[in-house]
Amino acid sequence: MPQPRPLDLADDATAAAVHRIGLAAYAVEAELIGFDGIPALGEGLEEMRARPLRWLGAVTEAGAVAGFLAWEETRDGVSVDRLCVDPAWFRRGVASLLLRHALAELFPGRRVEVTTGAANTPAVSLYERLGFTRGPDFTPVPGLRMASFSTLAGSRWGTGRRAGTSQGRPKYGGPRGNEESCAVPQSRSSVSPPRC
Repeated sequence: MPQPRPLDLADDATAAAVHRIGLAAYAVEAELIGFDGIPALGEGLEEMRARPLRWLGAVTEAGAVAGFLAWEETRDGVSVDRLCVDPAWFRRGVASLLLRHALAELFPGRRVEVTTGAANTPAVSLYERLGFTRGPDFTPVPGLRMASFSTLAGSRWGTGRRAGTSQGRPKYGGPRGNEESCAVPQSRSSVSPPRC
């Protein structure tokens, strides 16, 4: 099983692997949610690298990236920007591994927000299983309904009980399509497709 470790996107091979995985996971995501306007599908490598995000990877013993989690610090806590898993690693617990590690080791006691496609039952189930509370749904662009989630990391996460609150403005980011898929940021008040 891959192990969590920080990723440095200044490293060309790491950045290329993360970009490749993101594109592959987003392609699956687009088909699953019936929305092909996911901004990350058009995001270039340098554009992705320029984002002010922190990166955590699930890395195999051989050094291959199986998946990654990216987030940004907010005034109120953490906003998950994207969670992507290489399709070759789908349904093997990589997304759960990354989220559990981040909640326990990187974000303890902090508010964590994420959004996902509202019709993405596996992703919704993943967040609920890890103790996130579902907030309001919203429609950032026609044809795309999003669900917002939040939790207080370290507060009963992973127990299957709901924890946290759904205050504040949610971001669009987190797994969609299935628990091993991918996500991008989205402001609730956007009128155009989210940028990534």
